[in-house]
Amino acid sequence: MAVLRVLVVEDEPAIAELITLHLRHAGFDVALAVSAEQAQAAVDAVLPALVLLDWMLPGATGVELTRRWRASPRLRELPILLLTARATEQDKIAGLDAGADDYLVKPFATGELLARIRAVLRRRAPMASDAPVECAGLRLDPAMRRVSAMARGLDCRLGPTEFKLLHYFMLHPEHVHSRSQLLDRVWGDHVFIEERTVDVHIKRLREALMPVQCAHLIDTVRGAGYRLTLAGPTRT
Repeated sequence: MAVLRVLVVEDEPAIAELITLHLRHAGFDVALAVSAEQAQAAVDAVLPALVLLDWMLPGATGVELTRRWRASPRLRELPILLLTARATEQDKIAGLDAGADDYLVKPFATGELLARIRAVLRRRAPMASDAPVECAGLRLDPAMRRVSAMARGLDCRLGPTEFKLLHYFMLHPEHVHSRSQLLDRVWGDHVFIEERTVDVHIKRLREALMPVQCAHLIDTVRGAGYRLTLAGPTRT
């Protein structure tokens, strides 16, 4: 089995050394960057399997880097786990809205860090079926990583988690899914993931579908969860 490369972006030497030690002990190949500039150079040189990204860095914040990478075709699917001492709900939402896959507050236990890394890597694994799906005027091709509005001939630009969410919804149209069910079936493991994460990604999915006038397909069912509706929405 190939050794997975993890890029640790952390400017505190003691924290960086501790994380690096535990990751190497867990079998990962570890690269280290101590600034936004070094982090950019590292991902430009070799694409890692995952980035552990500190929020506060010399040169730019981790959130700014995340937004920059999500705008890059080469880096937009790069798994990113934000590490930070900022623990408010607003900070967590800002990190997830920027495109981070998960968010871990310092100080954290090594076991939780490794579990979250494994969970992010599992969630980033491709879905089992590569067969194209057509539903509600959309066509999703898992093999090509492409979503298009058939009537308009326009493609939708979706992040990797939004792509997996839409794929799951299209495989189960009109079914109402609770947040915990979506975490189980789309993320794959929700032990360390907050249900609020689902709301953030639903919002981003709707925004991605707006240019092709399909945002209404993702319907909120009050007190129950979300569904892909073939009719009009009950509540958005």
